[in-house]
Amino acid sequence: MTSSNTDCHYCLQSLRGRKYALREENAYCVSCYDSLFANPCEECKQPIECDSKDLAYKGRHWHERCFKCAKCSRSLVEKPFAAKDELLLCTECYSDEYSSKCFHCQKTIMPGSRKMEFKGSCWHESCFVCQYCRQPLGTKPLITKDNENYCVPCFEKQFAHHCYSCKKVITSGGVTYHDQPWHKECFVCAGCKTQLSGQRFISKDEYPYCVDCFSKLYAKKCAACKKPITALGGPKFISFEERQWHGECFNCAKCSVSLVGQGFLTRQDDVLCHECGSA
Repeated sequence: MTSSNTDCHYCLQSLRGRKYALREENAYCVSCYDSLFANPCEECKQPIECDSKDLAYKGRHWHERCFKCAKCSRSLVEKPFAAKDELLLCTECYSDEYSSKCFHCQKTIMPGSRKMEFKGSCWHESCFVCQYCRQPLGTKPLITKDNENYCVPCFEKQFAHHCYSCKKVITSGGVTYHDQPWHKECFVCAGCKTQLSGQRFISKDEYPYCVDCFSKLYAKKCAACKKPITALGGPKFISFEERQWHGECFNCAKCSVSLVGQGFLTRQDDVLCHECGSA
């Protein structure tokens, strides 16, 4: 701007025929304006004169010629850039130095593009998809198997076990019985429907029974104590004709000596050792 009728507001020298700059409606000669108001350039540390373009970023200033990538020195004027540790970098240099690599395609995730993070790894949004249906996972619930991500419906369709009883998916836990998966809450006694997970049970015709139901429904009664004979009561039992005994109950009816592995005699409903039977 050239003046013909005013003086410099600071040095009071005439501005007639000279370039000057305005600040808050006051006119300054170029020399006074630069010394009073020019910002120092971050790169060359020299004042950015009033007739030079002042490029500003986050409170810092550069000459147009100094506004360049700190690594490759290419101009950043009117180009995208990124800042790291107060250094300005073009997007290519920033990506080479600092950008994450996509876990799926191993290519750089460029600054400004959306990235997805999961279990410490990063993906391009377009790469973060269900391995089976290829639909974007975004922030949907997902399940990981063998380092591959699946949406819940696809995972259940491909890998999840279905309960042998209710046929629904077993999402966690479960019980295996006769090589078939069951929900814990579905694995119940075939008689009284009590849950059997973590409990003792007996199998009959491929169905599980609690000990009480099995005893009531199927177990033979000991001829001596009249209690059910089950495998849970001890591995040994004695059978003779139509009667059975617990191993510990198979004793002489008269002297109570154990008859297990011994010869014995019968008298009506009693079993007797040879001595008592011969007396």
